Amino acid sequence: MKVAVGLSGGVDSSVAAALLKDKGYEVTGICMKLWDGAPLNVGRRHACYGPDEVADIEDARRVAEILNIPFHLFDLSQEYKSTILDYFKKEYISGKTPNPCIKCNQRIKFGDLLVKAKGFGIEYDCFATGHYANVEYNEAKRRYLLKKAKDLQKDQSYWLAFLSQKQLSEVIFPLGDYTKGEVRKMAEDFGLNTYDKHDSQDFFSGDHRELLEVAPNPGPIVDRKGNVLGTHKGIWCYTIGQRKGLGIASGTPLYVTAIDEKKNAVVVGSKEELAQEALIASELNYISIDKLVQSMEVKLKVRYSQKEVEGVLSPIEDDKVYVKFKAPQLAITPGQAAVFYDKDIVVGGGIIEKYKEN
Repeated sequence: MKVAVGLSGGVDSSVAAALLKDKGYEVTGICMKLWDGAPLNVGRRHACYGPDEVADIEDARRVAEILNIPFHLFDLSQEYKSTILDYFKKEYISGKTPNPCIKCNQRIKFGDLLVKAKGFGIEYDCFATGHYANVEYNEAKRRYLLKKAKDLQKDQSYWLAFLSQKQLSEVIFPLGDYTKGEVRKMAEDFGLNTYDKHDSQDFFSGDHRELLEVAPNPGPIVDRKGNVLGTHKGIWCYTIGQRKGLGIASGTPLYVTAIDEKKNAVVVGSKEELAQEALIASELNYISIDKLVQSMEVKLKVRYSQKEVEGVLSPIEDDKVYVKFKAPQLAITPGQAAVFYDKDIVVGGGIIEKYKEN
């Protein structure tokens, strides 16, 4: 069987390729070039967008040499700019907090990259990545299911919850049944140059305002009653739940509780005011079901780093869902992804449109 492996220059994709070759697959490495060379004042953390990419590509190329597999690099910088960076800018400027990594998986890594590879003439039966997740076909449902990885600390099903049935039908995740520690050990055993390489932290490691390329747009920082407490430089500088950098002297801690695009205002309040009882999500993608036709109990994440919480998922008009939490949750943030689970199976996901206050 022929398999194309998305090589990122990291340890996970390197081991995915090595495992597949070891099992007898005919492996071809394909790699993305995303950074267009624009000057950036990036931070110290390694990221997938920025000048660090140059070293990552060379690491990926070296992995292919060690494994003696073909290697192809595809320039997707323009697609990335028009699909991911423009989306990132639009969302932040409108007062939301976007999730570019989920959009990148859906549209670029499992989309445009494969279109380019096929257009170049690369033949493959399936596509593989180094994500920690599992996919299987369920005969009874006649659907491909996305499931959590064995290593729940590294499980990345959240980031893959917007893949389509077609995308899931073509993908395999070789690391789904391994822990991160096991993967690093295998990388060393395979003699891979990436065995001790640090993981990427985010899609961009600098101040996100640098990517927005917008002039300051000052407005009021207010409390829930509308009292002006300070001034902000632009609503895109803030996100729900933020505490630091408000520039307000207060006897009690204040957090960003809302962003009002129409009034160009940032609303702050106590930690208790961050707690919300429900949310509405749109841009839905279902995986384990074709469509939600009645309420169902689920567990969900509203951020990748958050623990799962219990809630009830109910369909509402315009292909949206209403999610009622069993207990109020903090910092529900428009623009972020809400991913729904039934035990270890991903039911689907949606983009948080708004929260419902207590």
